This record gives sequence, C-alpha cells and structure tokens, in this order.
Amino acid sequence: MYRKLSVLLMALSTVLMLSMASLSAVAAQDNADIYGRALPEDAAPYDQQIWTQLCDSTRTETSLMSAVTVYQRICGDTHMFDKFGDSLVDLDENLNLIPGAAESWEASEDGLSWTFNLRPGQVWSDGTPLTANDYVATYRYMVDPDHAYDFVWMWQGTIEGWSEAVAGEITPEEIGMEAVDDLTLVVRTNGARPYLPGTLYFWPPLQAAALEAMGPDYILDPATSVSSGPFILTEFEAGSRVILEANPTYNGYRQPYLRELRGIYGDQLNGSFLAFQNGDVDRVNYVHISPSDFEVIASDPVLSENYLPNFGDFRTDYLFFDTFTAPFNDVRVRQAFAKALDRASIVENVVGSQFGIPAYSFLAPGFPASDVDGSLADIQGFDCPAAQALLADAGYPNGEGFPAQELKLRGESEARANWFIASAASISDCLNVEITVNNMEFSAFMEGLLARPTTVQFGAVSYGMDYLDPSNMLGVWVSTGRHSWLNPEFDALVDRANTLVGDPAERLALYEQAESILVSDVGGVFLLHRIQGDLFQPYIAGDCLRPDNQGVSALHWGNDWCWGSFYITSDVANFETYRSR
Repeated sequence: MYRKLSVLLMALSTVLMLSMASLSAVAAQDNADIYGRALPEDAAPYDQQIWTQLCDSTRTETSLMSAVTVYQRICGDTHMFDKFGDSLVDLDENLNLIPGAAESWEASEDGLSWTFNLRPGQVWSDGTPLTANDYVATYRYMVDPDHAYDFVWMWQGTIEGWSEAVAGEITPEEIGMEAVDDLTLVVRTNGARPYLPGTLYFWPPLQAAALEAMGPDYILDPATSVSSGPFILTEFEAGSRVILEANPTYNGYRQPYLRELRGIYGDQLNGSFLAFQNGDVDRVNYVHISPSDFEVIASDPVLSENYLPNFGDFRTDYLFFDTFTAPFNDVRVRQAFAKALDRASIVENVVGSQFGIPAYSFLAPGFPASDVDGSLADIQGFDCPAAQALLADAGYPNGEGFPAQELKLRGESEARANWFIASAASISDCLNVEITVNNMEFSAFMEGLLARPTTVQFGAVSYGMDYLDPSNMLGVWVSTGRHSWLNPEFDALVDRANTLVGDPAERLALYEQAESILVSDVGGVFLLHRIQGDLFQPYIAGDCLRPDNQGVSALHWGNDWCWGSFYITSDVANFETYRSR
C-alpha cells in the first residue's frame, strides 16, 4: 500500500512539474509580438515596443519610398522610409550581400545578365502575391523621363537600355528587366557588370497594381497604402507625424519585434539631442550631434557607452568646380585651391577628431581601392607658397583679377556649414581671393548641381557609397556623373574596371589609377573622411548591434535586416520616456 502511494505521489509530482513548466511556457509566450513569437527574455512588454525618431520640419519631403525620390524622402535621416517592401538583396554587418526578397541570384555564363529568384509566398498587405513584375514596374517607373527621378544616374551604363530610356530614345518597357515568371527576375546589363547585385540593394518595390491605378502617392494614404515589407503606414500628417505599425501579413526575412515606428517633426538639426535627453526619441544620428553635444556625451558614462561609432558609408566631404567654365577650367587654379586648404587644422579646430580625418583623396581608408599607403597625400596637401605660385602662374598673382566666388552648400547644418566656411577662409587667406558662402536649400542645390550646364560653379558636398564597390564612388566623377569635370583617361579606366571579370587585383589597380587622376586633375578638393555613429538610448537592443569582424558594435550602414532585430528592453522602466508619460 505504501509503495503504491509513493508511486502515485511521484506520478502526481511529475504531472505538477510538467504543468508548472507548461504554465511557464505560456507565461513566456504572453509577451509575444504580432507574429506570435515570444519576445527576448529581457524585452519590455509588447505595448512598449515603440521606436520614435525626430524628423526635419524644414525639409521639402515628398515620398516614403526611395523608388520615388532619394533626396526628398520623408523623415529621410530616421529610417522611416522603405519599410513597405524588401529590396532584392540586403547587407550584413560586414557589408556582405545577403538575401532580401530574393533568396538567391546568379550571373549568366557570359556575365551579361543576372537572375534573381524571389522567396516563395511573399504577399502584399492586401493579400495579393509579391511578384517579379512589381520590381519590373518599379524600375520602369524610375527610368521614365516623365518622372524626373533624382537618382536615375545609378544604372546609366549598367542596365541594358537604361541610358537610352532616360534620354527618351526607347520606352521604359524596353530596358533590360524581365519578369520571366512570378518568382524569377532577369536583369540584362551593358556588358559584364560584376557589381550589379549590389546596386539593387536600396530599392524595395512599389506595388505594380497600385502604381498603375493611383500613381506613386498611394503609399502616403493609409487608406490605399499597401506593404509587402515589415511595416505598414497607419497615420501620416505631413510635417507633424508618421506612424508605421508592424505588418501582420509580412512573412519576409526581417519580421520586427517592434510594434510601431514613429516619426515626429521638429528642429532636427538643433533639437535632436535635447529630444533625446528628454526621452522623446530613441536614436540620434551623428549629423545631428554638435561638438558641444559631443562634449556632454563624452563626459557622461551612460551616454558615451551608448554612442556607437562606425565607418558608415565611407563618406567624404569635398569641394568641387564647374571645370568647363573659367576660372576653374584651368587645372592650375584648381590645384591652387587644393593646396590652399589646410585640412588638418580644420579637422582639429573646427570639425573635431571624433567626426573625421583629413582627406587627401576621395576614397576613404578601408574602402576598396583606397590610397592605403598615402601615396596621393602630397598632391593636394596643404602648401600655401606652392598654391600662391600656381595661382600666379595661372595669371592671378596674389589673387589680382581673380573673380569673386560663391561657395554653394547643400542645406548643411550649422555645424557642418562651419566646416566649409573654414575651408573658404583657408583658401581665401592663402590666395587673397574673395569667397562668400551660400548655404542653399537642399533640393535647390541638387537641381542646380545636376543641371546641364550646371548652375553650381563652386560648391561643396559630401558623398557616401550606395554599394561597396569603387564603380559606385568613382562613378559620380565620370563624364555621365553628377559633376562638371571631364577626364577621358579617368573615364576609360573606370569603364574598363567596371567590366573586368576574373581578375579582382587588376580591377582594383585600375580604380587606383583612376583615383590618382581624379586627385591630380583636381576634379574635387577633398576635405575630410567622416567618422560616423549613432547615439542610442540604453534600452535599445538587438542582434543588429553585435560586433562585426572588426569588433565594431554599431548600426552599420545598409543593414536593413536590423529592423527585424531591434527591441526595447525592460530597462526602459528605469527611464522617463514618452512611453511612461
């Protein structure tokens, strides 16, 4: 009897333990996301999984999709855009291409086309399938000259027929993009283009049906907006707020733990850090952190621990010229300006060493084909007597007779405008020439820069990569690029490298030769390579912030898979934020 009772008690104990384990599992599942997944153990409740950032109330903004505009994206510095679909490919933290909407891709044997195989089962939020035709319709929209797309140069000379369609010589339907079937997209190129997959990273698709029925602004109305991406638009008041919620129908590769993304409008350039300190926003990009703000960050152990620097998009700030028009059609004048720029002093005293390093060439250290041994540094290195001699040799001794110049800027913040004000002062003081600075509205500057003939005779801008290949960075300097500078030898080297397959070392050597020409012929005067970073609230977490292969933990440029990784930790309860007010 006693033995039977013991066995019964043991059985009951086992059942009880199993029941308790089951209850614990249920309890763990209580904090689940919209897809039914349990949030990480240290996550805050799901109703607090909200990410808010400050948008710029002063910018002209027209779309939430890069396929419609790049330079006028709504909340353009806050990652609110392009959440309504997945690009064909994405990047990991080491800038390797990884599958996005395409699960695989391969080049043809002759290298003249690429086939992208879409993941099966992807859907739009209205229940219709995502197909290869959505991508074809999107790229045809971008190439159509009637739409005056502001990033149309991206595939000129790359996708078959692209340049001809932009010029109106063929129809958008004739470019080299074809939906073979619902899950197969073929892209034909103008010759072998080994870098082609990387150029397709930035552009999630528009829905072909909605685009045809309503035009691209269907995205901006919650009543008509559809999404095949991780979020869907639920509220949009221009200049006031943008709210995206996790898309319950999304079954792609980056399902978000976050319940909601919010964009609120304000003085982004001057008010981001204050909003961060007040607990109103969750992240601030380095471009909105002033030198005085950075002093506060450096002196605060919590803030400094959560400021995560990175190389970003290998961005370089530089001055440029209209070299087809006097006086900058004379290379001696351009060389004089380059040697009159005291970069080291400007970085040390104006920029701050935490934000950049002096630049003597275009490609930043670490970027493929960059000047790793410093052999180009002396070409544009600061040397005022040499600069004065060059200007005198060009016919302007001591600056006499040199026309007054206006250095035009692209809607820069006060802090970054000061970099170029200091640059103008350095050149002016050395060469005894008059230079004023005009910080223009962003879109007006870009319109003038891209006009032919250009209306920006002397300007300053920054540029960072769109994909990790010298064809991209150096591509802005070819004769079909954004700048009014032409060097046939440079063009020939870049074109040859762009099509070279099977010899990576020779390909990089060609790009290195091209950059040497760019520096010597002074297509641009290079000021600094930026050190970038983000300031996060202490309760932001996710695999996205894991160390890369260099040991750098940060939100790396281009890692859009991160939006399936980020979450708010339970530590948020220790802070006063918009969630608790």
